[in-house]
Amino acid sequence: MPSQRVRPEILTFTPYVPGLTIEEIKERYGLSTVIKLASNENPLGASPVVQQVLARSLGQVFRYPQNHSPRLCQAIAKSMGVRAEQVVAGNGSDEIIDLLMRVVAKPGQDNVVCYEHSFSMYAMMARLCGVEYREVPRGGDFRLPLESLAEAVDHNTALVFVTSPDNPTGLAAKAEELMVLSGVLPEGALLVVDEAYMDFTWPPEEYSMMNTLSELGNVVVLRTFSKAYGLAGLRLGYGVMPEWLADHLRRARPPFTVNLLAEEAGIAALEDDSFYSATLEVVFAGRERLLKRLPELGCRVWPSQANFVMFSPPYPAGQVCEELLKRGVIVRHLKSFGLSDNIRVNVGTGPETEVFLKTLEEILHA
Repeated sequence: MPSQRVRPEILTFTPYVPGLTIEEIKERYGLSTVIKLASNENPLGASPVVQQVLARSLGQVFRYPQNHSPRLCQAIAKSMGVRAEQVVAGNGSDEIIDLLMRVVAKPGQDNVVCYEHSFSMYAMMARLCGVEYREVPRGGDFRLPLESLAEAVDHNTALVFVTSPDNPTGLAAKAEELMVLSGVLPEGALLVVDEAYMDFTWPPEEYSMMNTLSELGNVVVLRTFSKAYGLAGLRLGYGVMPEWLADHLRRARPPFTVNLLAEEAGIAALEDDSFYSATLEVVFAGRERLLKRLPELGCRVWPSQANFVMFSPPYPAGQVCEELLKRGVIVRHLKSFGLSDNIRVNVGTGPETEVFLKTLEEILHA
C-alpha cells in the first residue's frame, strides 16, 4: 500500500483548519456582503504607506531577495531594542516554530511542553518532527498554567511554549511570572513566548519579554506582522533569541523563505507609526465595546489583552455561529481548540463591531 511509505505518525495527522473565507460564505449562503471577524486580522487592512511601497517594488519580483533578510532584521532590531544578530525573520512565525523544533529538539528523545486548548501549530510541528508533545491542563477559568508547565518538564525537555496574550482566550501572563518560569527550567530547555498579540496589551512593558532577553539566556520571543501590521497575506514573522541559537537557525533554514515583497512591506510597516497608532485606537475601543456589550446580551466573557474576545453564549455556540454565518458575519467557533461552548470574535472597524453585536442580539432574542 502507498501509505506504508509514509511515517506512522503522519497517517493520523489532522491538518490545520483555517477560518472560512468571505468568498466561501458568500457562495454558500448567497450573500452580497460579509463581515469577517474570525481570523484576528487587522480591522484597518494594510497601511496605505505599505501598499505604496509594494506597488513600487513589484518590478523587482524577478530578483531573489537577499538571504536572511538583513535589512528587515536591522529594522526589527531597531524597533524592538535588540541586536540584529538576535533576530531571525521567517515566512510567518510558523516557520520559526518549525525551525526551533528541528534545530533544538532531538527526534525520539526530547519533548516539548505546552498547555491544552492552545495554538495547534505547536503540537503539529512537534509530531511532524518526531518529538513528544506534552500537554498540561489549564488552570481554572482557562488561566495560563505556568506552575503546571514547570512541573511537566524533565531533563529531556527541549522547548516550553507559552502564548501570551493567549489564543483563543486573550489572557496574558505578566513578564515577571514568565521570568520565574524561565528560571526554573532545566539546563538546555528553552522558554518560547509567542507574543503574536503583544501589541494589544496594556501596559505592554508589564507583559512583553522583549526587554528581558538580554539578561535571560533561555528565552525566545516570537512576533508576527499578521496582526497589528496588517500583513497576514504576506506571511511574515520573526523570532528574537540568543545569538548562538539565531546563528544555528540561519544555518539550518532553506534560503529565501521571506519573499522580497514581504521584506519591503515589513520595513515600511515598522516605520508607519500613524497606521500602527490608528490600529491600536480602533482595537482598544472595539475591545472595550465587546467586553461591555456581550455580558449585557447574556454571554459569559473572558478578559482580553488581545485584538479579540472569547465568549460563551447562552445558547449552543455552534448554532449561534451558524446563525451568524447565515446573516453574513463570520466568527470562530472554538470547537477546533477543544472549547465547543465558546466563540472567538476579533475586533473589526467600529461599524463592523456594531453589526456583529446587533446581529448577535437579534439571534439571541429570536
